[in-house]
Amino acid sequence: MDEGNPNQNRRSRRSNLWMAASLETAGTTVPVTLRNLSAEGALIDGDHGLSPGAEIVFHKNDLSVAGRVAWVDGSRAGLAFFMSLDPEGVLRYVPVPTPVRIEVHKRPALRGRLSAEDRLAAERLYGRPLPSAGK
Repeated sequence: MDEGNPNQNRRSRRSNLWMAASLETAGTTVPVTLRNLSAEGALIDGDHGLSPGAEIVFHKNDLSVAGRVAWVDGSRAGLAFFMSLDPEGVLRYVPVPTPVRIEVHKRPALRGRLSAEDRLAAERLYGRPLPSAGK
């Protein structure tokens, strides 16, 4: 979980996400993207047509939380839940990061003697002089 911006007055830590969710408001359900989630609220993004102060029910899988729209800025909106979620419960909706495999590509070793033309081409390709043949 991330601490968020330390200059902001946050009561609980927020988890940055990028997950599908939905909002129920005025009898309609609107799909949104969940950008972050905390025990007290969420940041959503989407074509929601919400106004600050509107009452909503936030849905993510089996989680349904009533709240209100705290602010709107373009397609983004901050939600404030009426009841705080259990921090352990919030973690259920935060996916475990998958390890990223970074492949390292090394240039092939040059064996044997190179012609002057091949040496010049290799030096241009690698952007530096090649070691002398005796090393």
